[in-house]
Amino acid sequence: MTTKTARITETARTTATSTVPHTARRARLTAVAVVAAPVLMALYGGIRLLDGSRDPGPGWLIGHSLMLLGLLLFAPLLVALERAPGPRRTVAARLAGRAALGAALTGLAASLGQIAIDLYVGAVAVDKADQSRMFEAIQSRPGVEPLFYSAVPLLFHLGLLVLLVAASVGAGRVLRRWSPVLVFAATALTAADLAFVPLAAVGYLVALAPLAGYGTAPARPAAL
Repeated sequence: MTTKTARITETARTTATSTVPHTARRARLTAVAVVAAPVLMALYGGIRLLDGSRDPGPGWLIGHSLMLLGLLLFAPLLVALERAPGPRRTVAARLAGRAALGAALTGLAASLGQIAIDLYVGAVAVDKADQSRMFEAIQSRPGVEPLFYSAVPLLFHLGLLVLLVAASVGAGRVLRRWSPVLVFAATALTAADLAFVPLAAVGYLVALAPLAGYGTAPARPAAL
């Protein structure tokens, strides 16, 4: 019996030890993504303001490549938000969090598809007129516009807002209470005019900044 107990204890210790590096790596990735995702987003917005960057060429390709990388880094941020402490004590609340994560990741995938289309057109088109013709031909195909440009990408923003709200309320909240409002305002700015992307990126960075320390230190409620 003693030997069996010792074996069980050793197995539990080994499992716990192997989990620590994985958790630490996930926390480091989150910390990097909190900064890198908005910075890459801001760089895309800045390049977009330069002359000629909206025509096929290096400016278009570099800017959209940076945005692609920035969007990819939102994936670990969404996962971190879903795992963050919040009002998910009940089964229903946990299921709602997972549904919000699924919606956000689905919308994110659609947004990545949109950027991929933009990169393809920017790489193949010979001039602005050819670029416009290619976009018209692609977007006129059944399902392309709602899947990559309107309805489905909206799920990213809706799911993100739900996760932000959940992570910014309750005694163990990770984010500040005004973080969802700031992200909503930043998103509204980009919807109004893409020229505001750099400013919106600052809003994302400020709102998500407390998430950089989540998982690396004892949990403490975020300041107001």
